[in-house]
Amino acid sequence: MHELSLAMALVEQIEEVVRQEKATRVLELQVVIGAYSGVELEPFEFCFPLAAEGSVAEGAKLRIEKVPVRIRCGECGKESVPELPSVACTLCGSWGVEIIAGKEFLLRSLEVS
Repeated sequence: MHELSLAMALVEQIEEVVRQEKATRVLELQVVIGAYSGVELEPFEFCFPLAAEGSVAEGAKLRIEKVPVRIRCGECGKESVPELPSVACTLCGSWGVEIIAGKEFLLRSLEVS
């Protein structure tokens, strides 16, 4: 399961931050997940507690910030939020777009003790 390996990698990242900050436990964490990141939210939410078991993140509250896909059109130059799975410009219909948001998968913040 892809989400389990992502959750395990996230726990490793969290443990490193906790070590650097000389903390002992994670109370809450916020993760940013883009709609076009390839991460399925429900399986990730299910896998995170399994990956965190026995770590400094065990029992931590997981908050997920969902980021929609945002594109910039190469034709009309406007930014828009397309209706997935299409990533065509919602204003002029062009397929010549650049994805400028929605691919994120990152740790935004930790609350530690």
